[in-house]
Formats: sequence, C-alpha cells, structure tokens
Amino acid sequence: MKLFARLYTALDETTRTNAKVDALVAYFQSAPPEDAIWAINFLIGRKPRQVVPTRKLREWAAELAGIPAWLFEASYDVVGDLAETISLVLPRGNASNDMPLHIWVEQHLLPLRSKKADTQRKEIDSAWNQMDRVQRFVWNKLITGAFRVGVSHKLVTRALAQFSGIEEPVIAHRLMGNWNPDSTYYHQILSPDTNDADISRPYPFFLAYPLDQDAEMLGNVTEWQAEWKWDGIRAQVIKRENQVFIWSRGEDLITAKFPELQRAAQKLPDGTVIDGEILPWKDDRPLHFAELQRRIGRKNITRKILETAPVVLMAYDLLECDGEDVRNNEMAWRDQRLANITAQISGGRIIHSPKVNTDSWKDLAKLKDGARNRGVEGLMLKRLSSPYGVGRKRGDWWKWKIDPLTVDAVLIYAQRGHGRRSGLYTDYTFAVWDHERLVPFAKAYSGLSNDEIRQVDRFIQRHTIERFGPVRSVKPQLVFEIAFEDIRKSPRHKSGVAVRFPRIARWRTDKKIEDADSLETIRALIHD
Repeated sequence: MKLFARLYTALDETTRTNAKVDALVAYFQSAPPEDAIWAINFLIGRKPRQVVPTRKLREWAAELAGIPAWLFEASYDVVGDLAETISLVLPRGNASNDMPLHIWVEQHLLPLRSKKADTQRKEIDSAWNQMDRVQRFVWNKLITGAFRVGVSHKLVTRALAQFSGIEEPVIAHRLMGNWNPDSTYYHQILSPDTNDADISRPYPFFLAYPLDQDAEMLGNVTEWQAEWKWDGIRAQVIKRENQVFIWSRGEDLITAKFPELQRAAQKLPDGTVIDGEILPWKDDRPLHFAELQRRIGRKNITRKILETAPVVLMAYDLLECDGEDVRNNEMAWRDQRLANITAQISGGRIIHSPKVNTDSWKDLAKLKDGARNRGVEGLMLKRLSSPYGVGRKRGDWWKWKIDPLTVDAVLIYAQRGHGRRSGLYTDYTFAVWDHERLVPFAKAYSGLSNDEIRQVDRFIQRHTIERFGPVRSVKPQLVFEIAFEDIRKSPRHKSGVAVRFPRIARWRTDKKIEDADSLETIRALIHD
C-alpha cells in the first residue's frame, strides 16, 4: 500500500504526461506482480463498488476525530472530497503500514461488503490507525468506490509497453474485457507471446477527434467515407467459437441487455468482430436515446421493453474476419467485407451503416446541417485508406457534429466542486422564465475559464441568499448561454424538460436576467 500511495501522489502532483509515464514505469519496476495487477486494475478505471455507505463513513470518522457531525459536514463542504476530508480530520497518524496492496484489497477491502456494520467499523478504524495520511486518503478512495487519479487507460498502456517491451496495441488488447487481477494474469499481460486469445475479449476502440478545421482542409472528398453520427451505445459484437459477446465502450459486458442482438449475432460467421452503435430503432429511424436508457437501467428485460424500445446494431467497422485481426487493413477493404457479412444476416437487427455520398464538401456540409431532423448528431468522416487504430488519434477519423442548441439562463444555485476544484463553487444550476418566476432548467459545471470560475465564485460568496447543506441559493443576477445536444419532455423535472450534455457556452455579461429565455421558447425546440 505504501508504494501504491506514493505512486498516487506522484501522479496527482504533475500534469506532465512524460512524468506520469515515468512514475508508472518506476512503480512497475518496484512492485511485486500481486500488487502491480491491482494497481493496473484501479488505474484503468476498474474500481471496486462502494463497500460501506458514505453516511456511515462520515459518522465513524467524525466520532474517531472527536468532532460533532455538523463540523465534519462543514469541513466536507469546504474540502469537497469525502476521502480527503476523512484523512484530514482523523487524528494525525505517524504509522506507515508495510502490508502489500493486494493483501489490503483481497483480505480487508473486498470482504467488507458482506460484513455487519459493527465489524466494518472495527476493521476500518483499525485500517485508519495503521496508515499515514496519504495511505488513508488512497484507502478511503477505494472504500468509497471513488478512486480516480489523473491518468488515462492509454497512459497506463504506454507505461506497461515501455516497461515490458511489448507493443502498445497488444497491451491495450490484453487489458480489455473480463480478467482477474492476479499475478497469473499480470504475467500474461507482459508475456512476449502475442498469440494469446480470450474468446470474449474485445479490441480497444478507435475514437474520432472533433473536426476543428474547415472540412476542405482534409483534401479531396473522394478520399473520405462519410456516415451519419449515431447517438447510441458504442459496442463491439463478437462471435467466436459459436458464442456471442456484446461489449460496451466502457468495457461492460452487456449481452444480456440485448437478447435480440445476441440472437441476430448468432447468424454471423464464426470469428467475426463488428464495431458499431446500439440504437433504439423503429420504423426505419432512431428513437430518442432515452428509450435506450430504459433498457440499460433495467435488471430484467421484459417482453414489453423489447416491444416498446427495440434496438438494432448500426454496424460501421469490421475488426476481425474469419478469426483474423483485420484492423490494419484499409477502411475501404474492411467496409466492403462488412457489407458482405451484414447482407447475409436476416431480421434487420444488424444494419450496415449507410454512407453519405456527395461530390463536394459544400454539399456534405448542407447534409450535416440537417442532421438533427434525421435524429443524428452530424457526420463521421473516415479516411478510406486508414487502419483501425487504438484510442483517440488525429488525422484519420473525425466527428463533424452539428452546432448545439443554446439558451440563455440565470444562475440560481451553486455547489463546490470536487478534486482540484473543491475550494471553489463550480457546480451550477440554471433557470429560465416560466411567466414571472424562474424555474430550474439544467445543471452544468464546465465551459468557464479558470479566471471566470474565480469571478463567479467571488460573486456566489458575496450574494448567497440561503444555504441547503452544501448548496447555496444565489441572488439571480448572472446570465449564461447554456449549450446542449438534445432536449425532450420529462415529467421528472420541474421545468418539464430534460437536456443532454449541458455545458456553459459563454458568460453573457451583456445581458440582464430579464433577457433570459422562457420555458415556452425552450419547449419549442423539442422535436417529437
């Protein structure tokens, strides 16, 4: 644990990519395999579920620190991070336990979930007393299920490749899918034998960059393949050894959520892996993404759900053909093979993504601008000669999205942020006019510069009207332009509408609150 805590600190204290990679490599050089595999597990985002309710942790920490609950909550409000708050309020400990990370996780952390509250309390108190402040902080992050540090999956892959001498794509592939964090698998990750295969394992996803230049700068339009940008769940459908596996981009095995796709994929040739988008689909067009969320949130997929929220796989790339990895073949080759395969699948559940063919970038731009009426987000541009890469790389795949919808709204509530923003009010609630009153409309926390955040924070502290725990009611005075991708009716919200991916587009210092938009104007944006 001591070594892992030092790694966490090193990663958290720098923003330099090379410094992070160096810290990771140094850790892998020193850590035993049993610890290193758990570190990899946590660093790439496979964090454990919360094992103890946060209410209990707050209560126990306050009692151990000898402070009243209100003082702990006030401290939490200022710090903005529960794990850090606990590590700060607990009596200062000079202990620095040498117990390995894997022992802490396997014999203390994971078994906590099945134990009674009084036993949990004793074991957590004991752990806190055996650790210094940094170890406590990392331990608390693991207990709360909120472990996160400033490294990406890609950086961990790069560090492992540098440490082992194995190529990055091989490492990336081995880290996908289900695997047990034990020393055996750690050695498999670093094995020089690159012919290993788990029949369920997906490939790393290739991601597109937002188009940040004039499309004509990409060269001749005939060198590119254009497709609609669908709004669904990115997924890989795998058929190997007569078994079907469906993986989301978040590395969740979601086969059971989509039984109709599983049945359709059984018709695929063995040794096939398709990349595509799972879409709610009816009458030859996509339904709203909310219909897909109904499927995701259900433990049991009923007949009614299958009928009211049917889905398809919009297939747009072929990664494996006849058991052979074809990602290095050109996009045009892969797409033609994919067309041949999907043409043989009956039932309409696996659809080859249609191409958007034009003779000029100008005509393509016109089609892109009308994308919202088709229920799509814009266009995907893929170089016909491109391989299927790993992660996000500039140059070969671009997403050319339509402009977001925007409204002007008034800041009415604020809450402190988390992590590096824990000392500032950065989580905002915005409202629009419903006749003579302001009605909460959306929450957003991104889009402002650091200087603007500090200015808004000062305003909030000087113009707080009421406090509701960590939330402050603010004098309605500041107007912001809020951008979002989509809007729909929602009986769960006071405004009667819900928006997708809201963020702050700009601070409208030129407007008064009377100039903010009305609920009536916003409802007019809804396309049924």
